[in-house]
Amino acid sequence: MTFFVSMAADILVAVLLVATIVSSVKLSQRISKLKADESALRSTIGDLVVASATAERAIAGLRTTLDECDRTLAERLGTAERYAADLSAHVEAGESVINRIAAIVGQARTATAPAAQAPAAAAPLRPVAIEAPAAGGNGERVGAALAAAQALSERALDRLRARAA
Repeated sequence: MTFFVSMAADILVAVLLVATIVSSVKLSQRISKLKADESALRSTIGDLVVASATAERAIAGLRTTLDECDRTLAERLGTAERYAADLSAHVEAGESVINRIAAIVGQARTATAPAAQAPAAAAPLRPVAIEAPAAGGNGERVGAALAAAQALSERALDRLRARAA
């Protein structure tokens, strides 16, 4: 009976050894898979680190570009405001010239009518001084138009004086 007991114990040990070997092989395969997954995970983490660094550089570049655009836009808005102010001043100067020409024409009409009826009662005529607009941009054109208008008004006054005399 001791033989059967020792044989049963040896068989039991052999079965346990086979079970241990099988579980060790399965465990080894799982460990290999985990190591492969770990290397893939490390690679993914490395890619994420590179991508985040690239994104940070891109964000810094975008901020720089945004600052430059903001600065450029502010400069252009300032320039546009100056041009708008200059244009407004030129429009006002042009309106002033038109008003003065209208006044000169009005004076010429009123001076012509009484001069034809009663030359002694005509009011003395004097040239109207017109201010030159600020130089720059369209200022030269407005200045040339102003000089032409003033010369025209002086010729009209000379004609009126010649008729009155």
